[in-house]
Amino acid sequence: MLTFIISIAVLILGYLVYGRIAEKVFGMDNNHRTPAIANPDGVDFVPLPWWKVFLIQFLNIAGLGPIFGAVMGIMFGQAAFLWIVLGTIFAGGVHDYMSGMMSVRMNGASQPELVGSQLGLGVKQFMRFFSLFLMVLVGAVFVSGPADLLAGLTPEAMTSTWWAVIVFAYYILATLLPIDKIIGKIYPVFGFALLFMAVGIMVAIFVNNAPIPEITEGIGTMHQKNLPVFPIMFVSIACGAISGFHATQSPLMARCIQNERYGRRIFYGSMVAEGIVALIWAAAASSFFGSIEGLQQFVAELAPNVNKPAVVVDTISRNWLGQLGGMLALLGVIAAPLTSGDTALRSARLIVADFMKLEQKPMKNRLLISIPLFLITFLLLQLDFDILWRYFAWFNQTLAVFTLWAITVYLYKQKRFYFFSLVPAIWMTAVTSTYILIAPEGLQLSSRIAYPGGVFITLAATGFFLLKKSQ
Repeated sequence: MLTFIISIAVLILGYLVYGRIAEKVFGMDNNHRTPAIANPDGVDFVPLPWWKVFLIQFLNIAGLGPIFGAVMGIMFGQAAFLWIVLGTIFAGGVHDYMSGMMSVRMNGASQPELVGSQLGLGVKQFMRFFSLFLMVLVGAVFVSGPADLLAGLTPEAMTSTWWAVIVFAYYILATLLPIDKIIGKIYPVFGFALLFMAVGIMVAIFVNNAPIPEITEGIGTMHQKNLPVFPIMFVSIACGAISGFHATQSPLMARCIQNERYGRRIFYGSMVAEGIVALIWAAAASSFFGSIEGLQQFVAELAPNVNKPAVVVDTISRNWLGQLGGMLALLGVIAAPLTSGDTALRSARLIVADFMKLEQKPMKNRLLISIPLFLITFLLLQLDFDILWRYFAWFNQTLAVFTLWAITVYLYKQKRFYFFSLVPAIWMTAVTSTYILIAPEGLQLSSRIAYPGGVFITLAATGFFLLKKSQ
């Protein structure tokens, strides 16, 4: 329990201290006119109050990652607590704040345009397709996840397939309509559900005096398949510590923020809030079943074709909070992916619009882009959830690598303290490159090849940056 309490406290302190340092490193300017003030269009560039922008940003980024990712990540052991805390403060918070504020300075530029402006045209073209595929992948993952949970609430009335149709229909409306018509109005309801979920589970942890494992007991791998903590765990906890997906969502809010002084609250603050959600679910999953080994045994006994994290979340919610409380908590868990899936597809539309330079005020232009995206998302829904999740997680963290390098170049050009983002850029390069070499869904190379290979790729990327910097 002490590890959990200290972790929460350190995250809050990280926002108050390191978040302010990030603000100073970037060079926040109260007098700079934001895109929402300079170019309002009534569709995507819409001035909104900071608290509403924060709420939308938090709901956008807090998808299944900090919940399902935390459940799967804690099965590696207590190292998950360390990564959630340190990753959120020194990597995720830096990534989200800097990329969000860069978008504010670049008239709400989408993630590929933002990265391409710093890393060159070739990278921009690559990132357009890479990030677009991730957005569609997120849309598919975040239809499947909530549909399975909703089906659990209505076992005799509606199946996962019917719920997937309803969720998908909502995503279509949220993608096409102006941001203040659905997203701006329905998100406060989703926000309440997500808040109830987090607070309810955290209170249940204390009321039940849950046996949360302590860091002092060790941080070595405890995975039942003996998968290594590095790099597998750092990718499994997708969104709970750092997420490239966030950089695709921040431009949506960069087009709505009214003053740069709100950037720390909205971008860095949302990441810290997501880290807290991840901590709560990591603590709940590792203690509800008596231990991490108990969690592993429960998961191992589930049928191979079920959504295992969804079953874990459903079991914990219903048992700790009762029928009504469990249902409300599950609605919070469902709200998280719903409010990421809709804006993921909206981001995909804007990425294509930026690429095609197609003005988005006319509905016909929005339909022209959106219909093919919806068709691809529907096709991806036919894949198994576990496969979708693994590839989403790796694509997600790889996107963060490109964004962190772009932030580093931007800070260097602005004569700012670029080591602020250089260190997490190097770390995440090592994580993602080693992962694709060693992971079961990657090249499946032995550790004797994968680890040196990851080091080589990381050194090459770092050396390339230093070479360009010196020219």
